[in-house]
Amino acid sequence: MNSTSDKDGKSPLSAAGWIALAILFGLLLVSLWYAVQVWTAMAGVQMSGWGWTFLIAGIVVTVGLGAGLMALVFYSSRHDYDQ
Repeated sequence: MNSTSDKDGKSPLSAAGWIALAILFGLLLVSLWYAVQVWTAMAGVQMSGWGWTFLIAGIVVTVGLGAGLMALVFYSSRHDYDQ
């Protein structure tokens, strides 16, 4: 990895970049805390078989769509369709 930032010892991020990363990390922590709070508050909730079926189907469709779109981006980039 031979970039100019490696040669002069400076970080590739400016102060604004580090602030943005700190804010994003803080938002990640808050969202994780909220998810844990909601998960533990719903301890007594039961889901039917149909609920699990549709939850799993939604996950499969979402991951499949994301993977398919990323495959199209990769294919497009490799075959010089991106201009």
